[in-house]
Amino acid sequence: MAEENVFLFVPNIIGYLRILLLLISMYVMPTNHIVAAWCYIISGLLDSLDGHAARLLNQSTKFGAFLDMLTDRCATMCLLVVLGTFYPKWMFVFQLVMVVDIASHWIHCQSALMKGSDSHKKIDLSGNSILRYYYTNRTVLFLMCTGNEAFYAMLYLLNFTYGPIIPLGPLSFGIFKFLCILTAPVAVVKSFINLVQMYAACLNVVSIDNDDRRKNEFKSEMKMS
Repeated sequence: MAEENVFLFVPNIIGYLRILLLLISMYVMPTNHIVAAWCYIISGLLDSLDGHAARLLNQSTKFGAFLDMLTDRCATMCLLVVLGTFYPKWMFVFQLVMVVDIASHWIHCQSALMKGSDSHKKIDLSGNSILRYYYTNRTVLFLMCTGNEAFYAMLYLLNFTYGPIIPLGPLSFGIFKFLCILTAPVAVVKSFINLVQMYAACLNVVSIDNDDRRKNEFKSEMKMS
């Protein structure tokens, strides 16, 4: 049987397109919010499409899973970097969000690999009800990720415009500001989940350490006997 070229699987090609759109978005972010926003949004929508394509075409791969996750993490990180320049007083907060986001996903994936799982979404979550609900309920996962991205996207757009105005006389408000306020709690909860994920992953790695120590002690005892 001929070996298939995983790099050219449809979901991975969609992933490359996402990266291209994000590069364009990153390049024009400081000056052209319209092009940047559309490229960022389309890239985000394609994030849902590649998963469906992988399942439909039976082209789910470890490479695709990591490509997808790394693209998501890098996209959010780059947007937060720009927000730090737009809102310098909040720079430390944006830095913390970046650190927690990157670190929690990295150690989560690392612990999954050490546990022998083929995906960071397929590890044993029985010991953590929050992560179990988060990763097994696709609706919750989608809403949390979308709401989190929407909050930072709205913060970005607010630097340029309030967006379409909802005319309510003295209570009139811009749609971007409204969406920003609406999704702010989601972003806070998402960061909390990242912290829970980091803690749970650390516990997994420590349990592996303890198992290794017990095995080494057992081997030492066997040699001595």
